[in-house]
Amino acid sequence: MDRRVTIASQVAIAAVAGYCIYKAFNARQQQKSLKDAVPKSSAAPLTPEQIKIIKATVPVLQEYGTKITTAFYKNMLTAHPELNAVFNTANQVNGHQARALAGALFAYASHIDDLGALGPAVELICNKHASLYIQADEYKIVGKYLLEAMKEVLGDACTDDILDAWGAAYWALADIMINREAALYKQSQGWTNWRQFRISKKVPESDEITSFYLEPVDGKPLPPFRPGQYISVSVQVPELKYPQARQYSLSDTPRSDYYRISVKKETGLDPRAPGAKRHPGYVSNVLHDMIKEGDLIDVSHPYGDFFLSTAEATHPIVLLSAGVGMTPIVSILNTITKKKQRKIHFIHGSRTTEARAFKSHVQKLEKEIPNMQVTYFLSRPGDSDQLGVDYHHAGRIDLQKLDGPSHLYLDNPSTEYYICGPDTFMTQMEEALKAYGVGDDRIKMELFGTGGVPHN
Repeated sequence: MDRRVTIASQVAIAAVAGYCIYKAFNARQQQKSLKDAVPKSSAAPLTPEQIKIIKATVPVLQEYGTKITTAFYKNMLTAHPELNAVFNTANQVNGHQARALAGALFAYASHIDDLGALGPAVELICNKHASLYIQADEYKIVGKYLLEAMKEVLGDACTDDILDAWGAAYWALADIMINREAALYKQSQGWTNWRQFRISKKVPESDEITSFYLEPVDGKPLPPFRPGQYISVSVQVPELKYPQARQYSLSDTPRSDYYRISVKKETGLDPRAPGAKRHPGYVSNVLHDMIKEGDLIDVSHPYGDFFLSTAEATHPIVLLSAGVGMTPIVSILNTITKKKQRKIHFIHGSRTTEARAFKSHVQKLEKEIPNMQVTYFLSRPGDSDQLGVDYHHAGRIDLQKLDGPSHLYLDNPSTEYYICGPDTFMTQMEEALKAYGVGDDRIKMELFGTGGVPHN
């Protein structure tokens, strides 16, 4: 990878800030400290008149938001084609990114007088930005093209006062994010740029998931991470002729000699998305089909706001996952089973037994850990799958099929619930747990993939 292009291109990811705001507005708050207030901004506060103007543009954004964001991406990428390197090109192809950013602008305008509500959003965004090494100066290009796109689409209706108000709003948020990202970089022990890793092993875990063992080329000990966090991986995509970066959850307990990620080979975009064009996942297919043992890839420091609260706790824990959402859950599982001191229920859903990863590993842990339970749900049991051996329940995960006290530990007010999988799955699990009286502070969910956790 050409690092000059990579550094220059990182500016583009800031454009996804609004997209991530939209996702994170709808996300589970992961830490109590984030509920209190958004980090402070040193930018000049918006005036009451500017806040009034921003709120007045909400209906306009609802009607013209997608046109504005489509023009924004088109103009910025035309002027700076090198910026394609950090965007998810598949999401550009099907228009998802423009629609999501339009929703983000609408959400931000609607909450402009309550920036405290942005606390969880800022944490999620800034962790992703830090994993892509976004720098303070790189916010300028995004602001320029976003405001210009507003003027282009809205024409004379976009007055100087409106542009000034949105410029102030943009920099109020950008300054908050810049400060938080600077703090994250300080915590990274000097790892503030892409670092080369060698693929020491590729291990198939299922028909569609392969684990990649990553060892640092420089041989230096790796910093610890919090189980549940992710790294960014950047590879050259020959079809595109530029690199692409993706975030992958770390799937093992923290070690100083290697990191492990377990990657699902994505065959295409979600066909349920309106107008989606089928297209293979660029990075996952490169990793599965082109990257060999011994090859080098670029890797970021671990980041992420979904993680195990503490490995020292003794209260029960329920781990809920579906599909490749298992990967950060396995990292948490491998960490907490070291001490063998707490009740654990590992609950996983998959389409088929062939698609299920880590089956033998989880079975081994279940035999070794006296207080560990395992329950498998299987959407499509095959003719050779045995009930009670290969799976315990047919269909998708349904908590009503489990006993509250003995399976979900509902009788213990300290039990924690960690959830990762597709957005609808996480929403269903959260709703079910809340119906049982579980509080927000004990439900932890990972934003995974390009969706988000929708809450109405």
